[in-house]
Amino acid sequence: MKKTIKIRMLSQADIVKGQGVSSAYHEQVNLVKQSSKLEVRVNESFKDADIVHHHTINPSNYFRMFNKKYKHVAYVHVLAEKLEGSIKLNKLFYLIFKKYTHAFYRKADYLVVVNPMTTPLLLDYGISKDKIKYIPNYVDSKQFFEEKGEVKLQFREKYNISKDAFVAVGVGQVLLGKGVLDFVEVAKKMPDIEFVWAGGFSFGVLSDGYKTLKEHFENPPKNVKFLGIIDREKMNEVYNASDILFMPSYNEMFPMTILEAVNTQLPVVLRNLELYKHILFEKYNYGENNQDFIDEISKLKSDKNHFDKSKQNAKYLKDYYSHNHVLKLWENFYQMVYESK
Repeated sequence: MKKTIKIRMLSQADIVKGQGVSSAYHEQVNLVKQSSKLEVRVNESFKDADIVHHHTINPSNYFRMFNKKYKHVAYVHVLAEKLEGSIKLNKLFYLIFKKYTHAFYRKADYLVVVNPMTTPLLLDYGISKDKIKYIPNYVDSKQFFEEKGEVKLQFREKYNISKDAFVAVGVGQVLLGKGVLDFVEVAKKMPDIEFVWAGGFSFGVLSDGYKTLKEHFENPPKNVKFLGIIDREKMNEVYNASDILFMPSYNEMFPMTILEAVNTQLPVVLRNLELYKHILFEKYNYGENNQDFIDEISKLKSDKNHFDKSKQNAKYLKDYYSHNHVLKLWENFYQMVYESK
């Protein structure tokens, strides 16, 4: 292996606050910076770089990929086909955006997907399978971890959560695609449980279903709290103030939320998406509809054995997506890209 591979990271993910792409970007950069085999600079000039890694699909990154002095890697976080339930776009803008994303990913030398089910879509763009590498997301266990006893109660007090309540937390932007309306409907039928949602309207009025969602956000049922956007540095507190993660999303790439939650060893209840079978290995609780979610959450609340088994499943996922495992994947990938020069 070359002594040090030099990588220039480029990202505008922080322009929109409270969205998963930003979290994934920071975690990936912080992870690979820990490698003695890589030299990483972020959003700064690096003329001696071997590889330019594009985390976002902004036009300035697209035009940089015409410079063939470097090998260009693009992170596939955004696909036009996956925007339903997230951002409301008119048909013309959607078609333009779709063509642009296709062109951006075709221009890159290599693509990294965080979702193995993304690959078939990219193949439909006319991209060679040899250009595509799956590397899962990662979260730092020093930032997301399980707290104990009195500390958890202090977090509940901080966020005005009942001391003795069974708490289901949802995390992410307030979007139709995140299943927020189902989250609220399930809560209405389970008045003995507190439901907390951490996240807000990162895309404002462009959020699909904004008017309806805003009404629920401002006038939630008695047992539902919308906390708004929470700084990521504080999210470990929110997870530790909760008992389970409940995410009825209809569509996901590779949710950072799930990795954060399992690092705090929260049992997770999810919609039964095909994606999860490939990345969570049956180590999660799921439902097809709201009644399934009610049944599963009720079981977690009342059946200690089931709850404890679900915590063990969370620990399994935490260990699988560990620091050493994912860092090695990145080191091997960058080495392959470097050698392709």
